[in-house]
Order: sequence, then C-alpha cells, then structure tokens
Amino acid sequence: MRPTRSSLRRVAAVAMAGTLVTSVLLGAPAQAAPASPASPDAAASLADRLGDRAAGTYADANGAMVVAVTDSAAAQQVRAAGATPKLVTRGAAQLRSATAELERSVTIPGTAWWTDVVTNQVVVSVDSTVTGAKLAKVKAAAARTGGTVRVEAEAGVLSTRISGGQAIYAQGGGRCSLGFNVRNSAGQTFFLTAGHCTNIASTWYSNSGQSSVLGTRTGTSFPGNDYGIIRHSNAANATGNVSLYNGSFRDVTGAANAVVGQSVQRSGSTTGLRSGTVSALNATVNYAEGRVSGLIRTNVCAEPGDSGGSLFSGSSAVGLTSGGSGNCSSGGTTYFQPVTEALSAYGVSII
Repeated sequence: MRPTRSSLRRVAAVAMAGTLVTSVLLGAPAQAAPASPASPDAAASLADRLGDRAAGTYADANGAMVVAVTDSAAAQQVRAAGATPKLVTRGAAQLRSATAELERSVTIPGTAWWTDVVTNQVVVSVDSTVTGAKLAKVKAAAARTGGTVRVEAEAGVLSTRISGGQAIYAQGGGRCSLGFNVRNSAGQTFFLTAGHCTNIASTWYSNSGQSSVLGTRTGTSFPGNDYGIIRHSNAANATGNVSLYNGSFRDVTGAANAVVGQSVQRSGSTTGLRSGTVSALNATVNYAEGRVSGLIRTNVCAEPGDSGGSLFSGSSAVGLTSGGSGNCSSGGTTYFQPVTEALSAYGVSII
C-alpha cells in the first residue's frame, strides 16, 4: 500500500522532532559531577567563609555534614561543596550576641551555655543549685535575647570530675585520669590531663601508695581553660594508646577537632569506658572554681576520678574530661577540653 501524503507528513514531523531532540541533547552543556561528600573540616571552613550567613555545622544520623545557613544563595554554596544546607533564621552574629549577653550577666556556678546548632538557639542550662533569685537572673538574661536563648534544667550538680584513661595520683591526695601521652620536637615525653587536676599538685604517681613517681608538672591552665601537662619521669611509660578497660587498648594515632553529632568514647579511672555523642562545641561552664570556655559538650557520663581522661573517636584523640553533672547510673552531661588546643599551647603532638 502506498503511503498517503498525510502519513508522509507525520513521518517527516517525527523525524524532524527526533533531529531537534538530538540537537538539543548534543548541544546541552555537560552537567558537573556531584561534589564529593564534605569532610567535617571542609564544612567548618565553608561555614567560616560564609560568616554571618552560616550558623554552625553538624553531622546527621548518617554521618553527612549539615551546614546551617540563612539564605538560599548560601545554601547553593553548601550543596556545591558536598554538604547539606539547612535554612535557619538566626545567623552567627545573632547567636554570638546572645552568648555575649550571658557572659555579661550570668556568672553563677552551676550554669553552662552552648549553641545548639540543630535548633538554631543558644541553650543555658541550670543545675539543681540554681534556684530562687539566681534562676530568676538567668531567665531574665534569656528573655533579653528575644527567644534566641532557651533555659534548660540539668540533673544533678555541675562540678569538675577530679579523681582519663588510667589512674594518676596527686602528691598529698587526689586522683585523676591520664589523658594522652605526647612528645615535643626534642623527643621529650609528657602526658596531658585536666588543668583542675594539675593545679593541685606538681608531682604525680602511678599508684595510690605514691611510691612510683609518674612525672612532674610543667604547665597548668585552669580556669579559663582546663588542661595541664606533666613530664614523664620514665619515657618508657609513654605509650600511644588508651585503655578500654576490658584488657585491650585503642591505638591513638593523631588528634582531631570534635564535630556535633559525632560518636565518641571516654576512658576514665572511675567508670572505665563509656560512649555517647557530641551535642555542642564552644560551650561555657561556670564551675565553682571559675569559668571555662570553649568546651565540648557530650551525653557521655562521667564521675569524680574520671577527670583528665581520654575522649576519642576511632584512633583520633579529641578531648580531656573536664566536668559535668549526673553520673553513670542515671546518665548525665560531660564537658571536655578540646585536646587540639592543649597540643598547640604546649607545642606537643600525640605519641
């Protein structure tokens, strides 16, 4: 059967359409490959570059980095960098302003504050000792920020955990925990622990009977910070691992900054090995002995004697146990001194 004119026109139209589609596809610019997933450091660096258009970073449940931003243009930059943007209403400057209000007007022991990146607020916590006029003062300060600050009750009493990995004993009394063994460029060996520990004695022992000298204090910083350094009397004692309190040890090969949402473990001489997650960075805590800033906040429990002990993630050193509230029976909050700050202050590196 001969094709009709109308059928020939339809075939020509289809052919023309195919030609046009092919031309469009061939002429379209190549799509860029999706960016590789952003590392925690890369996400933090991007947030710094975005300035007030960003409001912090955290890892989601799958470990992917999320960057809080205040506008769609910043969100596009975040996607291009391989992270997930989250639109929020408060930028970094507004959160800093709220924190500054707390620093000016709340100097009450038993209080602590930090930025909750997930909710885009500053949180101020109060322990069971903050009542009456003290609590009213905290609430008034929060109210002056127009909703940027929220107040939360903290179970127990916020205190330093004096008494890391394994136990160390202060001359004259007191037990803490060793954090991480370190060395300087000259090859001398030391260990890091909490500053509120090193404040109490210059000589430290490896046994409660104080017959075996472990080392002598060469630096301490508390309050303000919470780290100290002790030089080993015997370099052979400076191992590059952390006790897991089950007869085994975890090799520690370097140090890293904490990330909100990160899984971490803590080793301490009172309660052994405990696990949890990082809930905030740059937290400020008002201990009875004074204020400490720049701390890592976690839901890992700790008790007296765990002070100075190791906070780590995988093979990376992360922090030194500072203090907290609660205990390892009912749970609690624990704060850690970032180990990278202590390493920088003393010019040492993880063994």
